[in-house]
Amino acid sequence: MSYYERHIFFCLNQRDSGENACAQHGAQAGFDHCKSRVKGEGLARPGGVRVNKAGCLDRCAGGPVAVVYPEAVWYTYVDQQDIDEIVDSHLKKGQVVERLLLPPNVGR
Repeated sequence: MSYYERHIFFCLNQRDSGENACAQHGAQAGFDHCKSRVKGEGLARPGGVRVNKAGCLDRCAGGPVAVVYPEAVWYTYVDQQDIDEIVDSHLKKGQVVERLLLPPNVGR
């Protein structure tokens, strides 16, 4: 067993050049809400879930994006309800949220 069952990484990258990046699409709010929910659900513990900040994950065209490991499931999200669904379905129960999956061909 690993120290955490799952990690979720949120791209919080911001580009000074004005080029598209997750920070321009509410990534910090998504990260903050997820961290709060995971903590509130008692999942933020060894054997549970770790919510991590990440720099560019190179999938900018689908931003904002998050990825859950060890499953390597990539998500895009719009609002707190989307984050709630990821927490309730994937992070708590291991069930992938199909409607929020980032298509595999979406890159930078």
